[in-house]
Amino acid sequence: MTLDHSRQQLRVGAGLLILTLVVGPIGYMIIEGWDFLDAVYMTIISVTTTGFQEVHGLSHGGRVFTMVLIVLGVGSIAYTSGRAVQVLFETQLFRRRRMSRKLNELHDHFVVCGYGKMGKYICEELAEKNASFVVVEKDAAKIEVVREIGYVYVQGDATSDDIPEEAGVAKARGLVAVLDSDADNVFATLSAKALNPKIFVVARAVEEETESKLLKAGANRVVKPYETAGTKMAALLLRPGVIEFIDVVARDKKVDLNIEEFHVTDRSPLINKSLAESPIRQELNIIVVSINKMTGNSCIIQPRQPYWEPVTV
Repeated sequence: MTLDHSRQQLRVGAGLLILTLVVGPIGYMIIEGWDFLDAVYMTIISVTTTGFQEVHGLSHGGRVFTMVLIVLGVGSIAYTSGRAVQVLFETQLFRRRRMSRKLNELHDHFVVCGYGKMGKYICEELAEKNASFVVVEKDAAKIEVVREIGYVYVQGDATSDDIPEEAGVAKARGLVAVLDSDADNVFATLSAKALNPKIFVVARAVEEETESKLLKAGANRVVKPYETAGTKMAALLLRPGVIEFIDVVARDKKVDLNIEEFHVTDRSPLINKSLAESPIRQELNIIVVSINKMTGNSCIIQPRQPYWEPVTV
């Protein structure tokens, strides 16, 4: 039995109940000659079987009509209630099956643990870039918001062992931990690395001492919001034009200038060529501003001296 069929049955039951409530007053008005209010009152107490006293004495025909009305009313209420419960159950089951199918189809995706203030902006950015991702959140109210938006989600605790596995961490490309507490972010990082040692984990740390714990747990990058915000605000004071330009390039779609990161594979024609020998600048009009060399299986950014010195014009 499909969900559409159950909904159709619910509509039939609701229609039968409405028809009973409409025919009842008309029948009492015709058979007993009552006014509209008395007829409606008698219909309601009969259909709901509340057992209140009759408003007037009933004739033989009125009693027969009342018995028929009670049978139809009770039957339609029971049928409609049963179909309503069935539709509710099948709707939840349909949602779970559809979400499970979407989760099974995900591969090389991102996992966002926590849909708070930061998680919301992270999801918006990923969705804007058409990146595949799944939200892990245990708060039912937040999950409802995520469901209405249309994100793929898993409701549960990201610090447990089962929920990250359900979110496809084992085949995910990266994970961001922005849960309510630093401790939860540490546990979420540990759970993710246990399932997928190669997954790239970015975690948030509010307290200063949490950074070292997250790194030991396996986080590849640790973001400290207060430090990042403070650094940027100071930079806006010292170099407002530069920071605003970077923000525009990074976020404004209308600007025909983007900063992107590309991975050069072993089969790339750029292997063993210098920048001067490559066609990047001449043919693709791309300016290379940084090169990160690979060491083993992880990408290590080596601190280097700047290629230029700041000058005052």
